[in-house]
Amino acid sequence: MKNKLKIGWVLTTLLVGTSACASPQTETDNGLKEVTLILDYLPNTNHTGIYVAEKNGYFEEAGLSVNIIEPGDNETSATLVAANRGEFGVSYQEDVTYARCAKEPLPIRAIATIMQHNTSGFVSLKSANIQTVKDFEGKVYAGWQAPSEEAVIQSVMKKGNADFSQLTMVGADGSGFAALGNGVDLQWDFEGWAVLKGRLDGYDLNYMPLKDLDERLDYYTPLFITNENMIKNDPQTVKAFVQAVKKGYEYAAVNPEEAAKILHEVLPDSDFEFLKQSQAFVSHEYQADADTWGLMRDEVWDRYTQFMQEAGLIEQMIPAEQQYTNEFIR
Repeated sequence: MKNKLKIGWVLTTLLVGTSACASPQTETDNGLKEVTLILDYLPNTNHTGIYVAEKNGYFEEAGLSVNIIEPGDNETSATLVAANRGEFGVSYQEDVTYARCAKEPLPIRAIATIMQHNTSGFVSLKSANIQTVKDFEGKVYAGWQAPSEEAVIQSVMKKGNADFSQLTMVGADGSGFAALGNGVDLQWDFEGWAVLKGRLDGYDLNYMPLKDLDERLDYYTPLFITNENMIKNDPQTVKAFVQAVKKGYEYAAVNPEEAAKILHEVLPDSDFEFLKQSQAFVSHEYQADADTWGLMRDEVWDRYTQFMQEAGLIEQMIPAEQQYTNEFIR
């Protein structure tokens, strides 16, 4: 799984540089406002709505020219957006909470969620016979070795009356599911991408959704963020961006195969059948049970923030309203 939580390791460095501004927004020759969107990782079906908005002209209709980039090594979109290195970013609920709860809070805010529910969970080979978290005892887990990762595993094992001290945690070596059965028993991955690809590649996998183990862990991942200065000083651009990507995700939700074709243009070396199946999965998850795409709820933010505090990941609670806003969705 992608190392999502480097933010806790680089906050101090970024605090020194948050006053350094990106280049002022400019206009293209045809009058479009240029903005930068920083992804969380390599393009995948979590991002399809972005590329649909680009391909179908929704950004242009909104008066925007969007430069889509990936973060560099040892960087996160949250810290880069906080430092004005890009107007928008794809991030995660926990990164926003970390940033807002820092001793010197970073000025970011979530503005839309891509998924309504957490679609990640624990993966193992069926031959390992790991049916419950109690079965984690005596096994080896490979991950990205972040504090929140350990806190989550400790929590679900405690809730399942399992002894966390009986689980061995090691760093992932980058080999993916090839490590399973070769010194590793468990991993944590997204169902609609890595797990689906693993099954297509012939791995016989068990999957345990995180949200089924503890409702507090059904948090928003991934989501869109912006700098609070953008909300204060240029809300029109934020609104234009959010409404354009909303149209992109709404299109992808009802046209998964066409959306997969658009993403395949971005990822021509990817297997199209895999992209179609992945897109069919995530298209159903984009809006799910919400009234509209992108909408977030206080209780989801409050539950996971409370979990982070109880786990010692943050020192104090922070209100949901200081972490996200729905004002640009409606």
